[in-house]
Amino acid sequence: MSLEFEWDARKAEANRARHGIDSVKTMRKTSASKKHQTLHDSMRKEYRFDYSRAKPNRFAEKMSKGVVAVVLEPDVAAVFKSSEAVNALLRSVIAALPEPKQQPG
Repeated sequence: MSLEFEWDARKAEANRARHGIDSVKTMRKTSASKKHQTLHDSMRKEYRFDYSRAKPNRFAEKMSKGVVAVVLEPDVAAVFKSSEAVNALLRSVIAALPEPKQQPG
């Protein structure tokens, strides 16, 4: 994969005036200091895990059959002290919903 760039002298001058940065020096410094690393290069052929240091899943007991985990946004999660409080509010909302209309047939 190769990348090609076109140099725009007017845009470079405008950026230098606006930001006080010399684009050529910045690009040279960036490309010289960083090596292009692909996902393949960063992955090992094999990983060895020390299972003797593994800990049991502390949530496994709560995740019984039929339980669905839901991620709450931080502002919503801040309102509730427990999953029971979330479930109680959701059940009250469900109870307030109108009954679905039955389709004939």
